[in-house]
Amino acid sequence: MEQRQQWGSRYGFILAAVGSAVGLGNIWRFPAVAYENGGGAFFLPYLFAIITAGIPILILEFTIGQKYRGSAPLSLFRLNKKAEWLGWWQLLISFVICTYYAVIVAWAIKFTIYSFGTQWGSDPESFFFGSVLKIADEPGTIGGLVPGIVIPVLCVWAVALFVLYRGVSKGIEKLNKIFLPVLIVMFLVIVIRALTLDGAAQGLDAFFKPNWDMILDGKVWIAAYGQIFFSLSIGFAIMITYSSYLPKKSDINNNAFITAFANSGFELLAGIGVFAALGFMANQQGVAVEEVVSSGIGLAFVVFPSIINEFPGMNGLFGVLFFLSLVFAGMTSLISIVETFIAGVQEKFNVSRTKAVLTSGLVATVISLIFATNGGLYLLDVVDYFINNFGIVTAGLVEVILIAWFFKGLNGLQSHTNAISDIRIGAWWKFCLSVVTPIILGYMMFDNIRQNLKENYGGYPTELILYSGVLVVAVSIIIGVLLSFKKWKSNALDKNREVV
Repeated sequence: MEQRQQWGSRYGFILAAVGSAVGLGNIWRFPAVAYENGGGAFFLPYLFAIITAGIPILILEFTIGQKYRGSAPLSLFRLNKKAEWLGWWQLLISFVICTYYAVIVAWAIKFTIYSFGTQWGSDPESFFFGSVLKIADEPGTIGGLVPGIVIPVLCVWAVALFVLYRGVSKGIEKLNKIFLPVLIVMFLVIVIRALTLDGAAQGLDAFFKPNWDMILDGKVWIAAYGQIFFSLSIGFAIMITYSSYLPKKSDINNNAFITAFANSGFELLAGIGVFAALGFMANQQGVAVEEVVSSGIGLAFVVFPSIINEFPGMNGLFGVLFFLSLVFAGMTSLISIVETFIAGVQEKFNVSRTKAVLTSGLVATVISLIFATNGGLYLLDVVDYFINNFGIVTAGLVEVILIAWFFKGLNGLQSHTNAISDIRIGAWWKFCLSVVTPIILGYMMFDNIRQNLKENYGGYPTELILYSGVLVVAVSIIIGVLLSFKKWKSNALDKNREVV
């Protein structure tokens, strides 16, 4: 009997895992989160969050995938038959995320081209929202498709699905072996160039200067856990799926430590580059750094083009490097997200990889076009907020509670990973997963619910919040439960079966 697909090397797996973790959020979310939560002082709760939540959950998910050798639904089914629905829920969260993530990558592709000659002109904000997105005047208005967005979205999906069609070692692993090193080199060039600009020191001072008074604020610690949770690709099926392609004897614990700290290293690098550039912008405008700090889509597609406009000489090259970095980071993460539900569809419905890629990819591509409409940005913003804060966080909370408290599965998983790893885990790991992580994630959920009952996210209309936020999260849970009722084919339950 043929063996299940595997990574070609340990190096290939680590690059793929890091490539999944290193995404758009590392570049445009982490710097602002750190700055707003105490600057240099934020690194203490951040490191604590890595040790007590990030690495323990990575080890948990790596172990589940490597031991049970299946997609998230199948691996969790093998762990406990009552856990399959959770795997489908996590898989559906990934499906939702990939539909809008591809659109953001498409924007980055367009801006890579616009960087030649800084085609966004002197008003990047009007250019992005008006000329590029052709955004509707009112949130909730769908409008028509924007051709300039549709074409790059289709290109993104064509590349992603071709890589996935090629399989684990010949597709995903090869792409990450090219994209991730190139991404790091490009971003190093950006950082080095940014550090030579006037005002860079002012920006770095704002980023690293510790505000120790904030260290006692519970919100700072919650922000640290939130950043780690969102940036490591945990809680939504990716790491379970990726680790399921590991050989039967793999050093799981070492891999988890390497993945977590490599991701954090890139976040720190991104923070240095972003704040050096923001310091330059503040210097050029004669204002304080806090007046130009931004995050998310605004930082990438409005603030950075404004910074690039001010660059002394060859500003187009800096723009190309920055937006290509977004493309590369986005593509490695997108492919990891899509692989989760392709693997699930293959195994549950007993179809070939080709059929799973084509059917899943086609459905995801069509749904992506909703975010390529005039009202797409509003939908994207709401869906992203709710699927992250009420999808990923809740699924992660349910995962650790079920496995640690109800299924009593930590002892068996600990024995498995310790038997094949150089670094052994002990009481620290079980305490973090059974006590620390549930408390932190539980409070995050409570605080999210409290804030959203108090006022609508982003001031959006209630109707938009309900159908593109609450409904999306609810439907993902319902479909996940329904899919778990369908019985597995007997050959899908064979751990040694190759999925092709």
